[in-house]
Amino acid sequence: MEFKCVIAMVKPDLTDDVITAAKKAGARGATIIPGKGTGAHEAKTFFGLTLDIPTDVIVFLLKTDLVDSVLEAVVMAGRFSEPGTGIAYVVSVDEVVGLESQISQKS
Repeated sequence: MEFKCVIAMVKPDLTDDVITAAKKAGARGATIIPGKGTGAHEAKTFFGLTLDIPTDVIVFLLKTDLVDSVLEAVVMAGRFSEPGTGIAYVVSVDEVVGLESQISQKS
């Protein structure tokens, strides 16, 4: 069985919507990592220092056949068409361990 990761960086207020949409598209779960980021639309303080923007990194480990539908759901729920709302990308996974019990129970 082949797997890929969809990794999305989203605004924290959109995290729940993104995960809900991804689950409706076939994802079974996600890992959420709180973080900070800067980007093309950085805000600056009056001292000229860059302000770190809160961001959630959401990682979905998916069977390859689910990637397109989950990625599309993430893009829509995360409102990625709006500037500065987030990004997502897909990473190939060479090996996976620890899913044996989940695969046999839910496949």
